[in-house]
Amino acid sequence: MLGALVRPEGASGPELDVRVHPPARVRLGTYQRSYIARLGKCLAGQFPALCHALGPELFDDFAREYLRAHPSTSHSLYALGRRFPAWLEAQRPDRDAAAAQREAWIDFMVDLADYEWRLFELFDGPGPEREREREPTADCPDAELALQPHLVLAEHRFPVAWYYHEVRAGRRPSVPRREPSASVLLRRDYATSTFPVTALHLRFLTCVRERGSVNAGLVGLAEVLGRPLAEIEAAWAAQREGVRRPWIEAGFFTRARPRTRR
Repeated sequence: MLGALVRPEGASGPELDVRVHPPARVRLGTYQRSYIARLGKCLAGQFPALCHALGPELFDDFAREYLRAHPSTSHSLYALGRRFPAWLEAQRPDRDAAAAQREAWIDFMVDLADYEWRLFELFDGPGPEREREREPTADCPDAELALQPHLVLAEHRFPVAWYYHEVRAGRRPSVPRREPSASVLLRRDYATSTFPVTALHLRFLTCVRERGSVNAGLVGLAEVLGRPLAEIEAAWAAQREGVRRPWIEAGFFTRARPRTRR
């Protein structure tokens, strides 16, 4: 029964004749169609902006093919769309072409699916709500600032965050032009937010995450850019009211845990 529901195209022939009484086959067909349709609606709920971009009918076609390739294997539908962005990338007809020769609208679909899944996963995943005591204030020294571990750093080839929020606001945006975008995805008080940042900001925040603190991140950024550390530190000091305070108030940072001596 499970096999017939999950892979209906394989539920035919002599085995079906033996296992399913003929009058029940009509009901089995109904269950097969409704099962895939309900999973498709669940997938559309996880990727609402992509559904808008493709249109419901084309999105349903993609959803059916994806569910045939990756049927649900869990009692929970939470992870249903986990492999959807990678599946879209793998199925693109121009996947063997050079990057400059690939279809831009497919790049947009893949990027949009990636952004939506990251946001969905962040919303239902662990968050910082139970660690209020570690929230820093604006006067917290840089040496004590570490990147909030549940924060997501995202980089895409299109302004997919803008497109997603336009769709969620009830508007009907057109597919945007290719334009690299960087954003920070953050959950706070059980609500997700997206913050646009520059490519340089994203590189700095990546260094902070990799090195464990803002001070170490400044050293890492100086190494990546090949610039003197004093120059990088001066630029960051000039941002104390530019981005530092808003980032702290938004929840980008937490107080770094003290290192234990061995």
